[in-house]
Amino acid sequence: MSKRWAKWWWALALAGPAVAQAQVDLTVLDKDMSGAPAQVLVLGSVHLSGMPDSFKAESLEPVLDRLAAFKPDIIAIEAMSGEECDLAARHPTVYGLDYCGDTDAAKAATGLDVPAAIAEVNRLLDSWPAQPLPWQRRQLASRLLAANDRASALVQWLQLPVAERRAGDGLDDALVVMLQALETRNNESYQIGAQLAARLGLQRVHAVDNHTGDNVRVADEEAFGKVLQAAWDSGRAALSAMEKRQAALTKKHDMLGLYRDINHPENMAMLADLNAGTAMRLSSPERYPQVWVAGWEIRNLRMVANIRETFRERPGARVLSVVGASHKPWFDSWLGQLQGVEIVDAAQVLE
Repeated sequence: MSKRWAKWWWALALAGPAVAQAQVDLTVLDKDMSGAPAQVLVLGSVHLSGMPDSFKAESLEPVLDRLAAFKPDIIAIEAMSGEECDLAARHPTVYGLDYCGDTDAAKAATGLDVPAAIAEVNRLLDSWPAQPLPWQRRQLASRLLAANDRASALVQWLQLPVAERRAGDGLDDALVVMLQALETRNNESYQIGAQLAARLGLQRVHAVDNHTGDNVRVADEEAFGKVLQAAWDSGRAALSAMEKRQAALTKKHDMLGLYRDINHPENMAMLADLNAGTAMRLSSPERYPQVWVAGWEIRNLRMVANIRETFRERPGARVLSVVGASHKPWFDSWLGQLQGVEIVDAAQVLE
């Protein structure tokens, strides 16, 4: 074959249909694993901050009872960790600061900035006694607040006898007021994650949210938002029906019924398509919908990695992840692909 024809042959070959590359099936590598796999339960949650004024945290007790029966060793919540909040504070033009509270009051009380407080928390937990004294819980709570881990500070606070929930050992009056406010704040990280951890005698919850990859850069933010809204509006009918049904359950204070509905497989499939499917199908000159999906996937990938890190040194652990319902399909799919991990059916746990 002449060089000229060889050149055209390669051009035609490259222009032809691509053949899918055979992939290694990684899901079977743990079929003969030694020891029991980790059990991971992902609870899709409504954001309790949006509950009506009539909402009472006590209505969550049936949900907490069923989650307690699962007996998680580790509880993960949808919150930014102190470490990632500190990163965002140091790079505000890159990550923004919308998702993190400040630690000024805790720093004033303890003298610790976030990195120093994180180191102190790790030191205390490494030698944590089986039966901690009240002063030790107050001390750890103050350090957790300084480390920007408010939910874990609440875990310690809730395990104190009521008479011991006071200032001292690093907690000043301002931090006591903060912890008292967290006790009643409508937030699933506190009313489910922290409350359940305290009930089970765990020492902390694990913040696994991440926004380092979804802060997308686009030329026209207003147009970006309009295109996304158009994509989501195209699937609005099914969402509206679900929201109406869930509003009725909320009005009846049937939070167990609400969480059963949220975690039903058909509703999970609908939310997945609403979040990403509608965006992938919508055309845009700038391909804004697909840009958003890329950021959404990065966020979920990094959150899943953060969850994996919580039981990295604990093969066979029982893990509960409390997260906004829209994340659950991605969590179940990607966590289920990891070695030595089995996904627990949330619908069955809530029965």
